[in-house]
Amino acid sequence: MKRMFRFLFIIIIIGIITVWGVDRWVSASAKTNMYSSVTNVPAKKVGLLLGTSKYLSDSMVNLYYQYRIDATVALYKAGKIQYVLISGDNSRKEYSEPEMMQADLIAAGIPAERIFLDFAGFRTLDSIVRCKLVFGEDDILIISQPFHNERALFIADKKDIKAVAFNAQDVSANYGFKTQMREKLARIKLLLDISFNKQPKFLGEQVRIQ
Repeated sequence: MKRMFRFLFIIIIIGIITVWGVDRWVSASAKTNMYSSVTNVPAKKVGLLLGTSKYLSDSMVNLYYQYRIDATVALYKAGKIQYVLISGDNSRKEYSEPEMMQADLIAAGIPAERIFLDFAGFRTLDSIVRCKLVFGEDDILIISQPFHNERALFIADKKDIKAVAFNAQDVSANYGFKTQMREKLARIKLLLDISFNKQPKFLGEQVRIQ
């Protein structure tokens, strides 16, 4: 019994060290390509807005969503992006992250013809890879919160995509606690996906952004 507990203890310690190490590696690899100032971020043709749900389970507006919308509008109005590619989940008929975001961007003053929708951005990897293979864009500005941008930039680097990221306003530690915990595990899965050359669920016909 003692040996079993000792073995389990060692496994747990190794797991914790692995999760911590991967988390630090992903964060460090993206550090030089992340920007929090609209003034300083390099201008790009396309801003890739990573989708999320607009509402939480209590019907309150998701702050991650709102802050990404605010960031995208600020970048467009500052001339830092010419087009917005919204990539998100549309796996159910009654749920479409790209269309919800599109409506709010148009309401904020971004012309409809400057917005393109990727309905198959089920995961961050799908969004990044489809941006290159489907929409033909491999020099992009990713828009999301810092933790998400780090993972997206890591993917972009491994997929030979030239990318920088703009950090939308982050949420408080309490508000984002569960999301941050899930992110640690998402980074482990990311390494497995990269190692096994995981591809998007769907590709499809190419779309030109112009």
